[in-house]
Amino acid sequence: MTTFNLNAEVRQDLGKGASRRLRRGDSAQTPAVVYGGEAAPVSLTLAHKEIVKLLENEAVYASTINLNVAGKTEQVLLKALQRHPYKPVIVHVDFQRISANTVIKVHVPVHFTNQENCAGVKQGGGQIHHHLSDIEVSCAANALPEFIEVDMTNVALGTVIHLSDLKLPNGVQSVALAHKHDTAVVSVDAPKGAAAAEEAAE
Repeated sequence: MTTFNLNAEVRQDLGKGASRRLRRGDSAQTPAVVYGGEAAPVSLTLAHKEIVKLLENEAVYASTINLNVAGKTEQVLLKALQRHPYKPVIVHVDFQRISANTVIKVHVPVHFTNQENCAGVKQGGGQIHHHLSDIEVSCAANALPEFIEVDMTNVALGTVIHLSDLKLPNGVQSVALAHKHDTAVVSVDAPKGAAAAEEAAE
C-alpha cells in the first residue's frame, strides 16, 4: 500500500466568509478538517495546488496519508471531498485519523486486466461490460489494498463475475457481500445484434 504525504496548517479563521477568502488568489488555500481517534476535530488549511496534485493519483483514495500539521505527523484517510459545481476547485476536504489496527470501510477501485486477451472477446466476439468501478471493503487500515484486480484472460462469453468470485487479500471483506448482496462486477456478453439473431432463429 502506498503512503502519501501532505502538509497542512491549523485554521484559526473559521466561517463561510473566511473559507471564501482562503480560496482566492494564486496562493489559494483549501479548508479541511481532520477527525477521529481520541483527539478532537481540528480545522485545517491545505495548499490547493498540493491537494489537486495529490488527487491526480488514483491510489490516494485507498491509501494512508501522512498529514503533517505543526511539526507533528498523523496517519489519515481521505474520507470526503467537496468540489465546486463547475470550477476545477476543491472546496473542502475531510480526513479521518487512523491507526494500523483501525477497522475501516473504503471504496477501492477495480482494475480489469488483460481485457484485450479476454477469451470471450477473442473467441466469441463478446463485449465486456463493467458493472462496478469500485468495491467497498472493510479491513484493518494496514491491510487496505490500493485496488482489486480482476484478470479477464480466461473469462468466457456469457460469463458474469460476481463479488463472490473475486479473490480479495487476506483480512479484506466486501461490505456488500457481507450483507448478502452478491453484486455483478463485470460480464462478457454477446453483441446485441448476435443475441437478437439467435432469439429469432429459436
